[in-house]
Amino acid sequence: MCYHLYSNRQERGIRDDRMGHVEHRKDSPTRLNFIIVTVSDTRGEKEDSSGKVLCEMVLNAGHALLDRYRVKDESSEIQSLISTLLTNESVDVILLTGGSGIARRDVTVEGIRPFLEKEIDGFGELFRHLSYLEIGPPAMLSRAIAGVAGGKIVFSLPGSENAVRLAIEKLILPEVGHMVWEARK
Repeated sequence: MCYHLYSNRQERGIRDDRMGHVEHRKDSPTRLNFIIVTVSDTRGEKEDSSGKVLCEMVLNAGHALLDRYRVKDESSEIQSLISTLLTNESVDVILLTGGSGIARRDVTVEGIRPFLEKEIDGFGELFRHLSYLEIGPPAMLSRAIAGVAGGKIVFSLPGSENAVRLAIEKLILPEVGHMVWEARK
């Protein structure tokens, strides 16, 4: 009987939303241009393992890395850089790592939120859920967010190498092409 109802929906011209994401993925770009930003008062190039992981995983997935930046955990520095990056038409995705916790110095979320036209709440929710499965209750301390800004997808990730690996592998790389496609519609 379910088959008959489904068939009847098609005959009446009603779209089957269960297939929408599959159709969208077919039209989604497969090679994107990324920018990686490490936000930290303490990590230099040698200590930036999270930034290195992001670079490696983005490149290994066949995407382009346009540039990599480091900024202090200061809202003004973060906002200045984001403002500049959003004017670059070549940029598709901006990944920030660090400064997304609850410490007084963690201001990445506050720095990028004014630029977000739409927040992608599901990203943070899913990230914290997956983190909880790995590390338990400390996962709730993450304020990881994502959103759309100027037709680009912006992610704010924790500074932990394991958290970055989890986010990029399980959530970002599998869906980012579709996200960019949707953001540009």
